[in-house]
Amino acid sequence: MNTNLASPARAGTAPTMARSLILLFAFSCGAIAANLYYAQPIISLIAPDLHMSEGTASLIVSLTQIGYAAGLFFLVPLGDLVENKQLMITSAVLSTASLAAAATLDEPLVFLGLSLLIGFTSVAVQLLIPLAAHFAAPETRGRAAAWSRGRVVAWSRGRVVAWSRGRVVGTIMSGLVIGILLARPISSFIAGEFGWRAVFGFGAVVMTLVTVLLALTLPGRRPTHSSSYPQLIRSLGRLVATLPVLRQRSLYEGLMFGSFSLFWTAAPIELMNHYHLSQMSVAVFSLVGAMGATSAPIAGRLADAGHTHRATAFALALAAISYLPVMLIPGLGVFGLAGTGLLLDFAVQMTMVLGQREIYLLDPNSRNRLNSIYMTSVFVGGAVGSAIASTLYQHGGWTWVAVAGMLAPLLALSRFLFAPLGL
Repeated sequence: MNTNLASPARAGTAPTMARSLILLFAFSCGAIAANLYYAQPIISLIAPDLHMSEGTASLIVSLTQIGYAAGLFFLVPLGDLVENKQLMITSAVLSTASLAAAATLDEPLVFLGLSLLIGFTSVAVQLLIPLAAHFAAPETRGRAAAWSRGRVVAWSRGRVVAWSRGRVVGTIMSGLVIGILLARPISSFIAGEFGWRAVFGFGAVVMTLVTVLLALTLPGRRPTHSSSYPQLIRSLGRLVATLPVLRQRSLYEGLMFGSFSLFWTAAPIELMNHYHLSQMSVAVFSLVGAMGATSAPIAGRLADAGHTHRATAFALALAAISYLPVMLIPGLGVFGLAGTGLLLDFAVQMTMVLGQREIYLLDPNSRNRLNSIYMTSVFVGGAVGSAIASTLYQHGGWTWVAVAGMLAPLLALSRFLFAPLGL
């Protein structure tokens, strides 16, 4: 059996992806993305220990996402300029150090600063995804691997295994999604048993493992782009101005992720305050969201089959509809919230994969910058959703949260339906 993660590159070509490398990418994406969400369900535990008010503590999640958005804008574009493996390993090491520091420090302002840094250094996940797209480039690579009409073909046990373009992206995105959705129940479970500091210690250990795995197995890639860093950053504006698909997809997913973050920031508060659930019960509830990861490979296959437009419309409508059971039938209680979480997560991950696949088709030489713009919009939306969650809940309860959560995908749906060619 061939155990190589990537076949050797020929002159002028990149190494090719084996199934094991795809799975490693998926695991690493999930482990790194989880860093952004460990704090979300345990804010009520962190705040009193660090002598923070509820309003100040709510900034922890927002600052993490703002830091992530800043990393997407300023760090991820470097993937089109410098050696990708070195950049990714450096980011992962800094992320590990930030998590370890968060587990030990007591100063509230320093902790807020570390939250920003954890987000900024966790952008390694968004360097991995464009790198996977590069290794699965649409060109013939002989026996080891090849793209043929949008399909990557790899050797396994002496036979050819076909991976469609959407399937590769969908598989890797499934790992990212699972990491995001499992971060909350894992965090709640560890905090309930060992305290909130153990959550960040756990994150540091996982990141150490990821860093070692990537350092040992990840193929290198040095881009051919030769401009300066300021020119690279300025080119982001040109890409936004000239690529309407990028603008539209960024808007849709920013609104969808805003609704996603709003729900998952407010839901633990509602569950503990209104339904008196324990931290462990909140962890079990959060596992419901992990089922939404099943939409990522489904979205990839639908896109490969030419159903991107209909799948996008379906997902946007589903996200809006997901809030209706809780609003119209309050007696559903926790089960209604679980239904909303499941449907919302399913819809958000579907639009994420569909959008990411669309933008990667625009310009292969700019994939890191395209991903930077797209994901910056996504996490700016997520930061806004997290930031307003506590305020909405305090002033209007779950009703205000549900209304705001529904309006965001409805706005995206209305724009999608009237955009030229449904971009």
